[in-house]
Amino acid sequence: MKRCKAWSLLLVGSLMTVGLATSGYAAKYKEVDVTNGGSVQGKLTFEGQLPVDAIENISITKNPDVCDEDGTGAREVVWVDVKDGALRGAFVFLDKIAEGKKWGEPEGGNYIVNQEGCRFRPWAQVVKPGPLTIRHSDPDSVLHNINTREMIGVEKGRVVKRTMFNFGQPDPGDIVKNLKPRRSPFISLNCEAHNFMFGFMMAPKHPYAVVVNEDGTYSLDDIPAGEYTVKAWHPRIGIKESKVTVAAGDTVNADFAFSSE
Repeated sequence: MKRCKAWSLLLVGSLMTVGLATSGYAAKYKEVDVTNGGSVQGKLTFEGQLPVDAIENISITKNPDVCDEDGTGAREVVWVDVKDGALRGAFVFLDKIAEGKKWGEPEGGNYIVNQEGCRFRPWAQVVKPGPLTIRHSDPDSVLHNINTREMIGVEKGRVVKRTMFNFGQPDPGDIVKNLKPRRSPFISLNCEAHNFMFGFMMAPKHPYAVVVNEDGTYSLDDIPAGEYTVKAWHPRIGIKESKVTVAAGDTVNADFAFSSE
C-alpha cells in the first residue's frame, strides 16, 4: 500500500533498539522570568524534487457525505507540503533548554484536537503535556476513533510508536484526556475509523517550540542569553539542527534546507 510506503522511514526498529529519551525529554524544565531575552528566527525550505509519495490519494469509503468535501471520492493527503520553495507542516524547537519563559495560555483556554470534516484540525500543533481536549465536530452519524501515539526514536531514524490513548468517539462533543509522553515529544495522530485522517503534535516540556508559518518562517522568542541547539522536525523527512549563540535582546538567524535525500 502507498500509505505504508509513505511511513516506511518512520516505522523501522523496535522498542528494544531505541535508546534513552530523545530531545532531552527526561530533563526537567524550570520556568523563570526572562528579561531582555533574545530570539531565533529563520525559514524552512525544500530543495530538489519532491519524493514520489509526497502526496497520496486515499479512497473515501466511509461517511462520504461528510468526509468527501470536494466530491472526488478520495482524500488528498499531503505528506510533504511545499509552496514556492517553503516547507510547511514542520516544527522548530530548542533542544535541551533547562530554563526559560513560562508557558502561555492556549487560545480559548484549552489545547484542542478538533475532528471536523473528517480531518484533524490543525494538521500540526504544539501542545503542553497535560489535559488535551479531543473534539468531535462532525454529525452524530460519524464515528471517530483517535489513535494518539508517542513517536520514540525520531532523532535516531528508527521510530516506534507507543499508543498513548486510542478510543472511539461516536457522539459529537468533547472528551478530555491526559497527554503524558514518557520519552519523546513527537506525537502522531490517526483515526482508526477513517484511514485518511492524520495529524501531528509536539508536546515538549518547554514552550520553545512552534509550527512554521505558511511561508516556512518561524520565530522563537524570549530566550535567555546562551548557546543552544535549534532543531527543525518534519514528520515525513526527519530532523535537522543548527548551533546558535543568542545574545540578550538580539536576534539570530537559523535557516533549514530539506530535500528528499
